[in-house]
Amino acid sequence: MNRRTFIKSTSISGISFGFGGLSTVTKSHILTLSFDDGFKKSFYKIADIYEGHGLSACFNVIASGHFSDFKQVDDWILPELLGDFDDWNKLKSRGHEVMPHSWQHLNLAKQPLEKAKDLITTCLTYFEDNLVGYKHEEAVFNFPFNSSTPELESYVLSKVMALRSRETPHEYKNNIFRQSCKTNGPKNIDDWVDRQINTFLKSDGGWLILNTHGLDDEGWGPLSTTYLNKLLKRLIKIDKLERYLLH
Repeated sequence: MNRRTFIKSTSISGISFGFGGLSTVTKSHILTLSFDDGFKKSFYKIADIYEGHGLSACFNVIASGHFSDFKQVDDWILPELLGDFDDWNKLKSRGHEVMPHSWQHLNLAKQPLEKAKDLITTCLTYFEDNLVGYKHEEAVFNFPFNSSTPELESYVLSKVMALRSRETPHEYKNNIFRQSCKTNGPKNIDDWVDRQINTFLKSDGGWLILNTHGLDDEGWGPLSTTYLNKLLKRLIKIDKLERYLLH
C-alpha cells in the first residue's frame, strides 16, 4: 500500500486521521520521504535503492519540466537535469508513486488567483493525458515551494483527492486530505533528516512527511546516496514504523 492508497482507503472508511482509530494502520508511526521536481538521474537511483529494500518511492514531478522552453528555477531546478513522461511511466510501472508537482514550479500563492487555478488545471490535465493509469480522484497535488493559500487548497481539493503543502495550523492537524511536510536546504540534508526522524521515533506517533529532492549534487537540499541506502536499511527494521508507507 502506498500514500495514495492509504489516503483513499482511509477516506472511504470514513475514519478520522487519529492513530487510535485507524483500522488500516497497525503501527504507531508512518514516515514518507517525498522526492520533488523530477531529477532524472536521481529518481532512477532512488527507485533502485527503494526496490533494494522492498519499498516504493514517492516522486512528484513538474509537468512541463521536459519542454524545450522550460526555464531554470532558482539555482537548483535545471532543465537539463529533468526527466520526461517516458521516465515517469517507467518508474510508475515499477511500482513507484508519481504525482503532480505543478506545471512550471511557480510559487502559486504569489500568482493571481485565476492564473494559479489555470496552472493547476493545466498540470492535472497533462498528467491525465500522459501518465498511464493516472486518475484525478486518486491524485495528491504537491504544491511547489510548499506554498499555498486556503483558496488554492480548496480549489485543488475540488479536483484531486489530497494535497501536500507547508506545515499547517493546528486546525488542519487531523485532515487526512491536507498533508503537511517539513523541508530543509539548500545544502546536504542528511543530518537534518536524521534529527527529524530520530525525534519522530521518540514521539507518541503520527505521520511525518519529509520533503526532499535529488541525490548527491542534484536539487535543493539533496540527500546523499550512501545515507539514503543506510537510512532505509535501518528504518525497515523498526517494528513500530509502518513499512508500507515508508516511501
